[in-house]
Amino acid sequence: MKQLQQLDVQQWLLPLRLALMRGGQAPLIAGVCILCLLGASGWGWVFQQRTALRQMVVKPLSAPPVLAVAPPPASAEQNLAVFYDTLGEKRYAEQQVKTLFDLAAKSGLSLSQGEYKSAYDKASRVSTYQVVLPVKGSYQALWSFGLQALRAVPFASLDELAFRREQIADTSLEARLRLTFYLKDGLPPAAGEQP
Repeated sequence: MKQLQQLDVQQWLLPLRLALMRGGQAPLIAGVCILCLLGASGWGWVFQQRTALRQMVVKPLSAPPVLAVAPPPASAEQNLAVFYDTLGEKRYAEQQVKTLFDLAAKSGLSLSQGEYKSAYDKASRVSTYQVVLPVKGSYQALWSFGLQALRAVPFASLDELAFRREQIADTSLEARLRLTFYLKDGLPPAAGEQP
């Protein structure tokens, strides 16, 4: 095996020897110079890459972005004032019911006469006006009506939405919506006052 390897090396060296003997030492010197230049340029490239890598590693991290400072939380009195400002006026409750009937008509729903019930909570000084509306129409129209009602009356809550269909093939549904209006009744409790 060693003999085969020696023969292969000798086969490569023979043309090199012949070229040196024909041309003299000039091609040998030129070849050595080219190899030296290639080696030096290779080392220069490696040195540049190492320097760039060191600068990336040594470079300090940039400062984190400035965080937005949250405003201080609202006080209990401020929260209570916002709560009472959000409530509807008790004297306009019937007008809000009329708004619901108008929205049902716009949505293409048939709306029977509703049921109404009012209540008052002494502790919070908030009146409630509960409205139960039996309506008929398509599923999409019923959902649309429910969402429009909440947008039109922002102090209302949709407490119940029940669907019923007589037959599977019916495209019209019967639904029962129960909404509660939260209304101001008199003045809100003063700061620090027990209701």
